[in-house]
Amino acid sequence: MKIDPEACVSCLGCIDYCPMGCIHEGEVLFIDQDECVECGVCLHTGVCAVDAIYQPEESLVYPRAIRKQFSDPGAEHPNFKAWGRGTEEAKTNDVTGKFSHGEYGMLFEFGRPVTGTRFTEVQKIAMAICDMGIEILKENPVYGLLEDTRTGRIKKEFLHEKVLSVILEIRVRKEQLPAVVEKIIPLLADVDTVVSVGLVTRFEENGSLPVIRDLEKLGMQVRPNAKINVGLGRPLIS
Repeated sequence: MKIDPEACVSCLGCIDYCPMGCIHEGEVLFIDQDECVECGVCLHTGVCAVDAIYQPEESLVYPRAIRKQFSDPGAEHPNFKAWGRGTEEAKTNDVTGKFSHGEYGMLFEFGRPVTGTRFTEVQKIAMAICDMGIEILKENPVYGLLEDTRTGRIKKEFLHEKVLSVILEIRVRKEQLPAVVEKIIPLLADVDTVVSVGLVTRFEENGSLPVIRDLEKLGMQVRPNAKINVGLGRPLIS
């Protein structure tokens, strides 16, 4: 995103709308291009009375276009025909049955408004995961950015691009969970952004979630904030 210096009247009205805090005062207002994640909030809100905010063509060109694809919920990922951050939200598992009994969907969400993330940080965990022989899910947009799907290394041109947030999604068998927690969780301390870890599971027949106890034994603080999304149609699983 950019601000037309000829049109801007420095009213400061747009500053508070930027989730990354990258609109600054100079002779007129300007947007820090290195920190801007192309989320489009400043433009979509219509807060600028003189229409000085615009999205230049160069912001939609490879590789910078990846910023908009991961940060603007109205942008489509061209490879996956998915929107927003591009992953089919695992919390819809009650409808899709994406993860079966005996396995877990594990999600590592990098960044948030105000902090964001660069793909250098995502690569740190992606490489550690692949080193364990666990694959990044192919329907996850990060998969399309990988230079080598065996190592988890991301293409160099994307590494320093900044986005609002990224979800890295993997499938973990029940017996793999302790090793993943013991290896990957400590590595998050060296990641230069906030990371949220989510785990998707199926209820047991008696309605219990024994994985909570298993995680607590591994030293993890568990917040079982369950979301059960049955959607507007008929679930695909029983």
